[in-house]
Amino acid sequence: MSRSLGPALPPGLLTRFSQTALPSLLGLGLPFLTLGADGTLHPMLCSYLEWLAVDARTLRLAIAARSRSARNLEERGVGTLLLVEPGLTIYIKCRAMGAPLPAGGLARFSLTVEDVLEDAPTEGEGDVRITGGITYAPKPSLEEAWAKTVLAALRAG
Repeated sequence: MSRSLGPALPPGLLTRFSQTALPSLLGLGLPFLTLGADGTLHPMLCSYLEWLAVDARTLRLAIAARSRSARNLEERGVGTLLLVEPGLTIYIKCRAMGAPLPAGGLARFSLTVEDVLEDAPTEGEGDVRITGGITYAPKPSLEEAWAKTVLAALRAG
C-alpha cells in the first residue's frame, strides 16, 4: 500500500538524485511513465544518469528529443518516475514546467515534484518485500561523449 510523503523529495531521495554518488547508482534502471495521446501509459527505462535534482521540488530529465516519451511529456506534461529497488519502492509524480530545452539531440525537461509515494507491504502481506530491481550492464563510463552530453544538458543553467 502506498502513502504520500508529500510534494517534495525527502532528504534521502534528494541526495540520491543530486548525482553526488552517481557512479554507485549506474547500472540501476528507472521506469518512467508518460501519458500517451490515446490516454494510455507509455513506459520508458532510464537511469540515474538522466536525472538531476535541482532542489527538493525540482527534477531535471534529459532524454532523446525525438522520443515518444519526450513528445508525450511536452504535449501532456505529466509523468511518474518509479524507483523499485531492494527495500525501496517509490513513485514520484511530476509535472513539466514549460517547454524542454534542446541540448545536442536531447530534450531537457524541468519537472515539478507533485507527490512522492512510498509503497510498503501491508501488515496482512507479512514479510513480502522487493528483493531486486531493474539492472543493466555494462555500466556506462562517465567519460563517454554521450554521458558527458547528458550531464552537461542537466547541469546547464
